Amino acid sequence: MAVPREKVQPVIYIVSDSIGETAELVGRAAVSQFDAGNAEIRRIPYVSHPEEIPAIVAQAAEEGGVIIFTLVMPHLREILLAEAKRHGLPAVDILGPVLDALRRITGREPRFEPGLMRKVDEEYFARVEAIEFAVKYDDGRDPRGITEADVVVLGVSRTGKTPLCMYLAHKRIKAANVPLVPEVPVPNEVFSVPSHRLVGLTIQPDYLFSIRQERLKTLGLPADAEYANAERIRRELAYAEDVMHRLGCVIIDVTGKAVEETASKVLEVYYRGLRQR
Repeated sequence: MAVPREKVQPVIYIVSDSIGETAELVGRAAVSQFDAGNAEIRRIPYVSHPEEIPAIVAQAAEEGGVIIFTLVMPHLREILLAEAKRHGLPAVDILGPVLDALRRITGREPRFEPGLMRKVDEEYFARVEAIEFAVKYDDGRDPRGITEADVVVLGVSRTGKTPLCMYLAHKRIKAANVPLVPEVPVPNEVFSVPSHRLVGLTIQPDYLFSIRQERLKTLGLPADAEYANAERIRRELAYAEDVMHRLGCVIIDVTGKAVEETASKVLEVYYRGLRQR
C-alpha cells in the first residue's frame, strides 16, 4: 500500500513580460483542483531581458517550485525553458503553444508585443466609461458633466447632439451636450470650458423645419406646434449662433451630414486644441 506524501504548499513562480494576470489565473485554477487548494504565488512581471531569467529560475529551483509563464518573445521563452530543464524544474508555457498553433493555421506571424491583451481591456473599459458618461450627461441634465467632459457639444434641438456624443464615446471621448434654448440660461459651467473642448452645431432653418415636422408626426402631435414653427426656428438658431460666437467655439453646419462626418470634424478640432496647449 502506497504511503501518502506529506502535504506541502507549492510555490508557483508567475513569470511574464506583462503583469502576469493570465498566468496567475491559470495557476490558481490548477491549484484549486488539489485538496490543499492553495499555493504561494510569486508574480514576477515585466521580464524583458534574457539576463533576468537565470536568476529567476535558480531561485524557483532552490525552493522546489514550479514556473508558469507568459512570454511573448520566442527567445525569452527558449531561454526560460532551457534554464528550467538545466535545473530539472517544471515550467509551463501558457502562450507559446497557442501562438505556434495560430501561426500554423493563419500563416501569419504574431506581433510579438507584450501586454496587448491588457491594452485591449483598457480600451474597452475606457469606451464603456465614455458611453456611460454620454448617457449620464445627455441634454444638459447635470451641469457637473460640462467641466468633466473632453468635449461639450452645443446646439438647438434636433441638430444631432446625442448621436454625436454617443459616436464620440465609442472613440473613448467623454462628451456632454447642452441644448441651447432662448428661454433657458446657458449653464455657467460652459463659460469655464476651454474653446478647443467646445463645439457648436448649427443647421439650415429649412432643413431643421422638416426634421422637426417629422418629429412631431412621430410623436402624434399637431404639425403647427410652436416647436416646428419656422419663425421660432430662425430665432433659436440666431440665439444659438450668438452664444457660440461669444464662447469662441468652432461651429459646424450639420445640414445633410452623417454623424460620422460631423464626428471627424469634432475630433480634428479636439486633437488640434490638445496639440496647441
